[in-house]
Amino acid sequence: MTRWLPRTLVGQMIAILLGGLLFSHLVTSWIYSSDRDQALRTVGGFAATQRIANLARLIDEAPVDWRDRIVSAASDPTLRVALSAQAPFVAGAGSDDADFPIRRYLAGQLPDALASRLRIAVTGAKGPLAPQLQHSMPMMGPWMHGAMGWRSLQAAVQLSNGQWLSFVAALPDAGPSASWQFMVAMVFMSVIVVFTSIWAVRRVTAPLGILARAAEHLGRDVNAPPVAEVGSSEMRQAAHAFNEMQGRLQRLLQNRTRILAALSHDLRTPLTLLRLRIEGLPEGEERERMLANIGELDSMIEGTLRFARDEAAAEPLRKTDLTALMAAIVDDMADVGLPVTLVASAPVVLECHPSGLRRAVVNLLDNALKYGKSARVSLIASPKDVKIAVDDEGPGIPQDELANVLEPFYRLEQSRNRETGGAGLGLAIAQTVAQAHGGQITLTNRPGGGLRAEISLPR
Repeated sequence: MTRWLPRTLVGQMIAILLGGLLFSHLVTSWIYSSDRDQALRTVGGFAATQRIANLARLIDEAPVDWRDRIVSAASDPTLRVALSAQAPFVAGAGSDDADFPIRRYLAGQLPDALASRLRIAVTGAKGPLAPQLQHSMPMMGPWMHGAMGWRSLQAAVQLSNGQWLSFVAALPDAGPSASWQFMVAMVFMSVIVVFTSIWAVRRVTAPLGILARAAEHLGRDVNAPPVAEVGSSEMRQAAHAFNEMQGRLQRLLQNRTRILAALSHDLRTPLTLLRLRIEGLPEGEERERMLANIGELDSMIEGTLRFARDEAAAEPLRKTDLTALMAAIVDDMADVGLPVTLVASAPVVLECHPSGLRRAVVNLLDNALKYGKSARVSLIASPKDVKIAVDDEGPGIPQDELANVLEPFYRLEQSRNRETGGAGLGLAIAQTVAQAHGGQITLTNRPGGGLRAEISLPR
């Protein structure tokens, strides 16, 4: 069931509002229908009781030989009047909520002598009429049978001469509560509430989307513009905290770059002095070893400084044709006789840091040529991402070492040692560039032999 629920915050809030609106409409309609029916029956009952009270007083005060004519003249389809010698049975007397207020009102309209001998009930017209009333009012049976959906007010009062005067008043039901006017009003109100709610929800949640896009952009470019602090107080507070975090990250990277630059300068001075002193020594194997060690230290310092500068680089994003960029890299390396090829592909345009991406691909190609004899570059584009794959024909990397070689200064001692490799920063720099674009590098051993290094970049 949860798979049908909306996933976005806007969708969930709108679903909650619509659910609450539907529930409130149903409850309101039920209350309205119940109160409307009760009010209509009560008002109709009071109107009928007024006629009943007037007729009871009139007939009680009229001469006996006039009563039958008055009863016949007073009877109509909405109020049936009958005069009988026996007490009629009023079905369901006192069982309805409307009995008490109608009884009290009718008793107040009658003289005390008549009010004390009053029987009254509000009953459903769908049920059978009381047997004695059917005898005393034979015309009521067919008429009541056709009045489906109506209710009846039954009353009987004993006159001063002992005769019983019976009344049956048809009370119209409220009818269907879901009339077309009611439905149009509800639909019109619902449409207004729904569209107003959608507008309000989108307005309130819009800063969340801006904050999410800013967080994604920060993963690619730490020097991205700060987030606008707009919206509700909570959203402004969140945007302010995000901007503060971005500022701290920028200062952290800048401080690290300055520290490494100062450390590089301080280390190079004693290394230069050592190199000068060693060069003054007599020629020999020990002298060459010391010079090689100093050169290696100098190379490591330079690589460390380059790695830190690459992470803190502030190159702007530009739309770049990756196919053309890969072709330029491959052509430059092929011009100097390196065995590098490019698999032909259609143009692929992506917003990226072209210089950083070029450095990452060159590092992957250098590794492929150094340990795999040759390299082949291919582009794999999809609607979600773009993959730059570099394949070589080397021995590959042990499966348990694939993740480790991406760490700075990590080198495989057997196949990639100090004599044949650098400081162990090539793959780390490429990984840093990929992560700055919101992507990553994946290393896999090819089934036919060799290694595939793949840079995945989101579109």
